[in-house]
Amino acid sequence: MKNDLKYVGKSIPIHDVKEKVSGKLKYAGDMQLPGMLHGKLLLSSVAHGRIKKIDVSKAEALEGVVKVFTHENSPNTLYNSHKWFVGMEITKDERLFTDHVRFVGDRIAAVVAKDRFTAERAVNLIEIEYEELSVVVDPEEAINLKDYYIGQKKIESGNVDDVFSKASIVIEDSVETPKIHHAAMETHVCVASPGIHGDVTVWTPCQVVFQVRLIVAEVLGMPLNKVRAIKASMGGSFGGKGQPVLEPVCAFLAKAMDTPVKLQMDRTESIIGTRTRTATRGTIKTAVSEDGMILGRDIHMLVDTGAYYTNGDAVTMAMAKKAFRLYKIKDQRFVGDVVYTNTPIGGACRGYGSPQIHVLSEINMDNVARRLGMDPAELRLRNLVHPFDKDPINGPDLGNARAIDCVTEGMKVFDWKQKRLRPKTSGRIVRGVGMACATHGNGYHGGYQDFITMSLRMTEDGGVFLNSGIHDLGCGTVMTMKQIVAEVLDVEIDKILAPEGDTLVSPFDVAGTQASRVTFVCGSCAMKVAEQVKEKFIGCASKILQCSPEEVVMEAGEVWSSKSETVKYSYGKMITDIQSKFQDDISVSYTYTSPANPGVYAANFVEVEIDTLTGLVKVLDVLAVHDIGKAINPGFVEGQVQGAIQMGIGFALSEEIKVDRNGKISGDKFSKYHVINGPSMPDVKVLLIEEGEEHGPFGAKSIGEISTCAIAPAIVNAINAALDINITSLPVTPEKIIKALQEK
Repeated sequence: MKNDLKYVGKSIPIHDVKEKVSGKLKYAGDMQLPGMLHGKLLLSSVAHGRIKKIDVSKAEALEGVVKVFTHENSPNTLYNSHKWFVGMEITKDERLFTDHVRFVGDRIAAVVAKDRFTAERAVNLIEIEYEELSVVVDPEEAINLKDYYIGQKKIESGNVDDVFSKASIVIEDSVETPKIHHAAMETHVCVASPGIHGDVTVWTPCQVVFQVRLIVAEVLGMPLNKVRAIKASMGGSFGGKGQPVLEPVCAFLAKAMDTPVKLQMDRTESIIGTRTRTATRGTIKTAVSEDGMILGRDIHMLVDTGAYYTNGDAVTMAMAKKAFRLYKIKDQRFVGDVVYTNTPIGGACRGYGSPQIHVLSEINMDNVARRLGMDPAELRLRNLVHPFDKDPINGPDLGNARAIDCVTEGMKVFDWKQKRLRPKTSGRIVRGVGMACATHGNGYHGGYQDFITMSLRMTEDGGVFLNSGIHDLGCGTVMTMKQIVAEVLDVEIDKILAPEGDTLVSPFDVAGTQASRVTFVCGSCAMKVAEQVKEKFIGCASKILQCSPEEVVMEAGEVWSSKSETVKYSYGKMITDIQSKFQDDISVSYTYTSPANPGVYAANFVEVEIDTLTGLVKVLDVLAVHDIGKAINPGFVEGQVQGAIQMGIGFALSEEIKVDRNGKISGDKFSKYHVINGPSMPDVKVLLIEEGEEHGPFGAKSIGEISTCAIAPAIVNAINAALDINITSLPVTPEKIIKALQEK
């Protein structure tokens, strides 16, 4: 790996920073199209029931209302918003509008009006008569009901039962994680406009434009080429906009009205009516030897996918696979049962099951250490995977796995041993430290197809045009691709154009921004296509320079022969000469298929302060150590980690979409759903382990999802260690802490 990199490894600002800080950037919610109407959804206030009667007459009579749509005058096509490629077999149980509501927040109707305020007024005029049905919100109840039980996923290596029959030390825990909201600044929004040839264009802040095209086409019964999906500027997603929620509805409304329509949700609607992090209840048993070696592990996860199927089985399998890729455990079993409940829908959320499985396993690891009287970090060091280990369930190899480096370096920088061994205070305010490890992946190789096509052209003025289906979610994807191309071609960043996904003009990308694949897979494609363009450029230039290809020098936008450095061409001049002399263009289209899916690893160290009178917890200090291979843009990496820590603290301490026994939701607005704000954020230090990865661009691996996987269990472990308690239910609220202290 090169050490004299010019663009890669530099903290260059995001490509649209000036537009964002000046307020000039236009989001989908800012769009205004000629003749545009405004849509407003009516969401169910009942958790489970059938609509006996729906009366829209008062709404349609309101001045400014154009039309109201329900299940009676809209497509009845079944679909699954999780489907992202043609041929994917998956249960279909969603509709645009339903007459059988399954949760508070289910879509019942949409009003289309001349302005947003009229649409909002009209929604409140729709009258509905329900036949209310029994409500199931407890997954433990759902698992025993035929209509609610989806199925089971199981993975096993070795002989787990034999290990446990002989083990003398077994530590068992039960852990619960809640549904949470992604809390992106931008709520869900979409704009759609019909074309004159029976087509429709959709502008959406999404994560997979080709998935949007697919779902819209399926629901509306249209050919793929009649649907154009354009990635709009995004105000955050974190998985919340990973599945098309509004897009098929908005496209239908625009087609039906034959005019542009904007459909936008408010915060409450985004919390209850889109997607959540999947709630889980897990049990784990770990058999260990006296010296701290893990002999075997048995995990059961009860996965609550909510009211619709979406990705319930996929996120369960994602949890399962992560359980086998962090510690060297020969004999291990994972069983996951997936159920429906009459609660908000589970879906993609940053980490895609990894935060849940690591909360379970890492809280248990600390309890193993406590039982053995060991340092929790030392226990992990004895059992963590090593570089280039094989996956025990025959998945992709782990690659240059640097989990051990994360822990050893983190212990030094955090001063772990000294902080852990300091005397415990006995007053009202107590401090404690904790840590946890985590793993994640780099794309879909080994599970699903994972390829992307990009085209790259050197232009006549010395610029570069990278055409691809990338999506920038605010994390710097566009600039990351530019830095990779700039490094290969040695061209200034500002001379590279890299637009985001547009299904009409972008080459096909099978998976978009999901599965932590962007830098590792899409970045590798950008690197490969740039290398091929460079090879072609050098081949043609060598003929003009009358030298061998090996003697051609490309540097800082100029090209020359090493034998005659006095004659230099600008890239642009060389391009025009190549066009003139050879009637050729320096452009390449390349399809890259990911050959690997190595693990990424993290260790988080935290210090917390607990008020034992109120139960309030303050996170004082965080050290996030990450095995990233190579940071293409260290500033972006640090930004990803900072944001992920904020999400993880909320997951650990305060965030929860609360659903009562009748399916009513109380955590449906920010006054009742408590995210961690700026003044509550600790000092977050980031330490990167950059030891390279064979198949990553310049050795890079992912950071976006792994960065939120270890922080919650680290915080819980710190609280439990400081107070000598064992809370295993998230979020760790003050009430739970006070109760645990009273029960000591």
